Amino acid sequence: MLLTIAAFIVALGLLIAVHEYGHYRVAVACGVKVLRFSVGFGKPLLRWQPQGSPTEFVLGAFPLGGYVRMLDEREAPVPAEERHLAFNTQPLRSRAAIVAAGPVANLLLAVLLYSVVNWNGVEEPRAILASPVAGSVAQSAGLRGGELVERAALGAEDLEPVRSFEDLRWLLTRGALEGLNVRLDVQSAHGAGHREVVLDMSRIDSREADAQLFRKVGILGPWTRPVLGEVMAQSAAERSGLRQGDVVLKVGQTDVVDGQQLRGLIRQSVRGNEPLVQPWRIERGGQVITLDVLPEAVAEPGSTVGRIGAYVGAAPEFVTVDYGLVDGLWGGVVKTWDVSLLTLRMMGRMVIGEASLKNLSGPLTIADYAGRSASMGLTQYLIFLALISVSLGVLNLLPLPVLDGGHLMYYLWEGVTGKGVSDAWMERLQRGGVAVLLVMMSIALFNDITRLFG
Repeated sequence: MLLTIAAFIVALGLLIAVHEYGHYRVAVACGVKVLRFSVGFGKPLLRWQPQGSPTEFVLGAFPLGGYVRMLDEREAPVPAEERHLAFNTQPLRSRAAIVAAGPVANLLLAVLLYSVVNWNGVEEPRAILASPVAGSVAQSAGLRGGELVERAALGAEDLEPVRSFEDLRWLLTRGALEGLNVRLDVQSAHGAGHREVVLDMSRIDSREADAQLFRKVGILGPWTRPVLGEVMAQSAAERSGLRQGDVVLKVGQTDVVDGQQLRGLIRQSVRGNEPLVQPWRIERGGQVITLDVLPEAVAEPGSTVGRIGAYVGAAPEFVTVDYGLVDGLWGGVVKTWDVSLLTLRMMGRMVIGEASLKNLSGPLTIADYAGRSASMGLTQYLIFLALISVSLGVLNLLPLPVLDGGHLMYYLWEGVTGKGVSDAWMERLQRGGVAVLLVMMSIALFNDITRLFG
């Protein structure tokens, strides 16, 4: 719990500080007097003002936001000798640059974070496919499990090398959400030649981008050896004579390909509410033996499943993925661009009803993922920070009046018509923008509560 809170506060503080620093740095560069730079709202916990600087720096008690207060005639009287330092007196291009600098800073931070991950390298599962889910797109395409994906592409694009399972997962996510077929160049199990497989993503209803999305695709994880790990005392596995290190070759009449398939076969080894005994063919110490295995029947919401009380499946095969200086930086740019486009598409689909509003996430979900990623190590936490930074940058560029994108829309209107938005219209648009933002926040918070406590 403490790790989750700490990771969440660090993430919020960093992303907000970078966003506001973008506004601050460009404002100073444009000759605007900045009165206050604040990370957080409410009662100041810490404040300081460097000698000779007109800017007071503040750390507020409420961390969900921040602001940069500039000299502005619309907010307070400005002395005549300082009028040239006021925000509202600046040329249109300067005002637009100051407003756009916050979201741009978040996107540049994402590029940097993704680049650091690329430069440091990360251990990721090799792109060897587990057995596909029954009735899924992957099974219909002829995949059986154990295939190594060497290259892949969306639609008619050229095939590109796949360096890890995470590369493949990202491509599958884009294909499912964008409705584009995914082409895979795979090496069959045991090196039995290459072939191209096409996953028909048009079969998938991708309105809800949740865990069920990958179940519909049929590729849930990388291949793992179907071996038994620790066997719990007094468990069904121990009573049936199974031991740690046993490699499962066959369950009943079904040949076992990998750990994922074995877990599924165990769950299905019930008839009604009663466990179903089946012969298991296993390899132990170089010998093949057969044991009759009777699992335990365990009630779950809506069904009864089989359990044996043992860890099933070995760890996947890992590969180190890293890049050189230039390739790593370019990879950071490409990943930021791809995530930004995907975020925009998802938001657009939610607006027109093609994607569920259940995909909106709020602070509780963000805090939960902050803690999870931090517990997995620095690399995963940096990837999490990059993803949230992209989301913050894209969100703030939306044309909602209370966001940076809304102000940029005002400046676009001013640039086209030669005059600014009237005060009356400004007030109406601000009220509408606040209402839309409150609705979005309410839906996101409801989704958070449903996911975490439902």
